[in-house]
Amino acid sequence: MGGVEAGVLGDGGPLVGRDGDLRLVRERLGIGAGGGALLLVGQAGVGKSAVLDAVATAALADGARVFRASGVEFEADCGYSGLNQILFPHLSALEQLDAALRDALRVVLGFDSGPPPGQLLVSNAVLRLLQTVAGGQPLLLVVDDLHWVDPASTAVLGFVARRVTGLGVGFVAAARSGELGPREAAAFPTYELPPLDDESAARLLADRFPGLGRGVRRRLLAEAGGNPLALLELPPAVPAAASADCPVVPALSRRLETLFGARIARLPAASRQLLLLAALEGTGDLAVLQAAARRAEGSYGLDALGPVERDRLVDIEEGLQRLRFRHPLIRSAVVTHALSGERRAAHAALAQALADRPERGAWHLGEATLEPDEEVAALLEHAAGLTLRRGDAAGAMRTLIRAADLSPEGPNRRRRLAEAAYLGAESTGELTSARQLLDDARQAGPEGEDSLHSATASALLVLNGDALGGDVPGGGGDVGGGGDVGAAHRLLTTAIESAAGAHRYRADDKALVDALHVLAVICFFGAHPDLWRSYDRALERLTPEPPAILTVLGRTFADPARTGAAAHGQLDALTASLGEEADPVLITRVGTGALYLDRLGEVREAAWQVVRAGREGGPARRHLSSLIHLCLEDYLTGRWDEALHLAGEALRACEEHGYRAFAWYFLFIRSIVLGARGHTEESLATAGHVIDWAARHGAPCAAHYAHHAAAVAALGSGDFALAYRHADAVSPAGTLASHVPHALWVAAHLVEAGVRCDRREEAAAHVRAMREAGLGAVSSRHAMLLEASAALCSDDDQEALRLFALALDTPGGDRWRFDHARVRLAYGERLRRVRSTTEARDHLGAALATFEDLGARPWVERARNELQATGLSRPGPDASNTRGLSAQKLEIARLAASGLTNKQIADRLFISHRTVGAHLYQIYEKLGITSRTMLRDALGPVPEPPQRAG
Repeated sequence: MGGVEAGVLGDGGPLVGRDGDLRLVRERLGIGAGGGALLLVGQAGVGKSAVLDAVATAALADGARVFRASGVEFEADCGYSGLNQILFPHLSALEQLDAALRDALRVVLGFDSGPPPGQLLVSNAVLRLLQTVAGGQPLLLVVDDLHWVDPASTAVLGFVARRVTGLGVGFVAAARSGELGPREAAAFPTYELPPLDDESAARLLADRFPGLGRGVRRRLLAEAGGNPLALLELPPAVPAAASADCPVVPALSRRLETLFGARIARLPAASRQLLLLAALEGTGDLAVLQAAARRAEGSYGLDALGPVERDRLVDIEEGLQRLRFRHPLIRSAVVTHALSGERRAAHAALAQALADRPERGAWHLGEATLEPDEEVAALLEHAAGLTLRRGDAAGAMRTLIRAADLSPEGPNRRRRLAEAAYLGAESTGELTSARQLLDDARQAGPEGEDSLHSATASALLVLNGDALGGDVPGGGGDVGGGGDVGAAHRLLTTAIESAAGAHRYRADDKALVDALHVLAVICFFGAHPDLWRSYDRALERLTPEPPAILTVLGRTFADPARTGAAAHGQLDALTASLGEEADPVLITRVGTGALYLDRLGEVREAAWQVVRAGREGGPARRHLSSLIHLCLEDYLTGRWDEALHLAGEALRACEEHGYRAFAWYFLFIRSIVLGARGHTEESLATAGHVIDWAARHGAPCAAHYAHHAAAVAALGSGDFALAYRHADAVSPAGTLASHVPHALWVAAHLVEAGVRCDRREEAAAHVRAMREAGLGAVSSRHAMLLEASAALCSDDDQEALRLFALALDTPGGDRWRFDHARVRLAYGERLRRVRSTTEARDHLGAALATFEDLGARPWVERARNELQATGLSRPGPDASNTRGLSAQKLEIARLAASGLTNKQIADRLFISHRTVGAHLYQIYEKLGITSRTMLRDALGPVPEPPQRAG
């Protein structure tokens, strides 16, 4: 594929100097060989569109199907407009998709109403549709001007680009250098298309303009700098008598736009008008253009496109009935050189032509309107609601802002700005914009008028008023004053009660329900019964009845020790609905309700959907909420490495999006895992920063989490008095503090610390409080820890052993790996005291294997010491020790001695990590050792483990 200039304007010929570039692009795309993706970047006119044309032409010749689309600068705020452009010609294939995927696409493309599908569901639906349309044949998706595609579509395309390899689908897009944001650019493998080399540039100029003088040729080559479009478009504008000393022309893209503008100006008036309609309409749909042309001043038909085609400014794709500009700068020139009145008239005609598509029609009507117009503003507000229902919160926010701009001064303008601010604070992560919008809203209406959305956004902004970090390892910024839980609570409760005349406590009032969800978070932060009373009063007044999730939150998030167990039934129904649920708002709210009932595992798959969508650019607040839930469940079930990894991701996201008040959750995860692994000093320092921050911001719940982490670190280090003080700071011994949900999670720690620091009476009183509250009904973890705590406090050895056995018999108790291993350790210690040596070794060995797998070093040492106290002694190196081991056990022993973890061994031998742990315990007993650190001596020299391929 070499030869002449072609393709710079899509005229179908070969390209000069692009053989190597085309080979690279085709190789990366893998058309006919599995698929692949690539983003071409480069300056305007460098030939990106030409390369796309050449690649598409070659793919068609090779038998591939080709889908094409282009970003439109003037539709970048119209949510999913890019996706609509790509998929509209292939809507018949939707019927071949599964119902959930089909319905998701129909909603986002505007053909159906319904709950907003999550971005992950939409992305999977698009990927599946491409495979379906391809039908096993190669398919190429080509998107020009990606930097002008709307953000919602760009996020979906980024998802598709990362997953086409192996599916037989190629994806190639083009964007101007530096125009994509860092997040969008990172979604695509990128190749920067260079200018033509000197030889190719000279050949192109000579082929097309052989009559140029040598001096002018040199000047043009120097001025164009290898830009193919400049080499083609500048020469006709240079006077015949020009010399090499002519003044330098303006910046290249501006100069090229001017040249295209001159060609456009020579067109007949009807052709210019039709070209302007096409530039502003964006998709090139000839039916829409014809309908708009009939409504425009002068009423003309599509035959006016003839001069435009002859001048090589556009192509008409007859099969798809679409118009395509031959270069993005032509589209820009059309709009730039039109008078403002002409642009408004074109938008008005398009608005009429698109009356049956309310989102796009309202957007064009808004662009056609200069002065405030309540009717137009209302149409835009309605369009924003449709956009939000399609799951595009950012697009809805932008449309509401435009609606507010066109609203007359007064309550409607104030309300629309407030709703846009709420979306910015609650969903999109645009907190800076939300602050400015709230300021604008307050200036737009009379003092004292406030909407619930405005109050909710304000409360979130107050809550996130400051960073949490300081000298915390991995934290960012200084710890300082700013956010205030009490102020946020007063602001929101006052707004809810003062707006009662408007919402009348209707359970279907979305603004009220949203406000109550945020109020629940604020009350949780404050951890005091007085704060929750306003929430409870509001729920009692909701008619006909509160939404189930609000009731569940009131029981499980407020005072779960006393009311949590009563919510299991309602939570059953909510978690069951998540199998088909794509709404990240409901997913995260159900996760919050499941937290203190230890049922986050039932939300895990849905939470991962939200996290993956957040990584693709989905709502930042929901991304963080699901990361919280995954981290907490990871800690409880022993996925500690993943918990630390996700906490690091979340802390970066908190800083990036300004949700600094939520950083303490992830600092808690870091602190508690580090403490459990023996990094006591770092763990306590991190917990101390959170405690200080919480004190200044009136957020005791954050301090409770930090005290929990500090108690675990102190227990591990053997400082039981310190552990007791931290646990007691959450809820004093003998009580489960009212509306302090984290009292549940530190209850067993307080008992253990009390027993070990000679506070047995206080520990026993706490066990009585745990029984009176009925903690055993909250979850299997609490049932296990309740009996184990009672066993620790018992002076009667036989009763203690009975209670320990009862604890370990709790159905599902082994799911909570760290807690379960600690119960086995305590049981083994008590068994050793009563000289039940063999049984003690069983429990101590199993506990040791779990602690080693978790990397819980302080507990490894305790379990090892207890095992040695049972009489197991460390042997010397003796190969005969291994004779009784099976081949598999010997392999496991050697891999463990080489330094691999249980999980790494399990992956290598294709068994479960728990099986590895069980084998290791039996190996220890056979070899007469107590831990994997003794394996190397027991086995003799151990070779390094072989590396796995790939």
